[in-house]
Amino acid sequence: MYLVYNPEGSDEPKRWKYSPKKLMSVERETLERRTERNFSQFTIDVVKGNSLCRRALLHMFMKRDHEKIRFEDVDFAWDELILEYSKGELIQMREQVAESATGDEAFAALARLDEQIAAAYEDPEEEGKASLPVAD
Repeated sequence: MYLVYNPEGSDEPKRWKYSPKKLMSVERETLERRTERNFSQFTIDVVKGNSLCRRALLHMFMKRDHEKIRFEDVDFAWDELILEYSKGELIQMREQVAESATGDEAFAALARLDEQIAAAYEDPEEEGKASLPVAD
């Protein structure tokens, strides 16, 4: 999964690989303190669209590039920050839907996933099967 930040007036969006299980303990603990959630709940809330969790995640990634940036300085319009599944993650979801869903609902879901897979960003470093962006 990717966190993609595209502020108004920007030429290119900034894309960060978001892999919760690969974050270092200091970053995880900072996210927990900032959002008052344990890390497992944080990862779920990021995917569900919790604004505070997404802002904290954006701050964490921006801080890697700009060490002195403060949380209070991170502000974004809702449409400037999105989560994107990687091609590997979408393929994994498609396999799960194909195994479990049936009928017209399955057909529609598979067609929608096929469209998303065709348009998805392909990470050249993604090896094998991707894991979904929730820490368990």
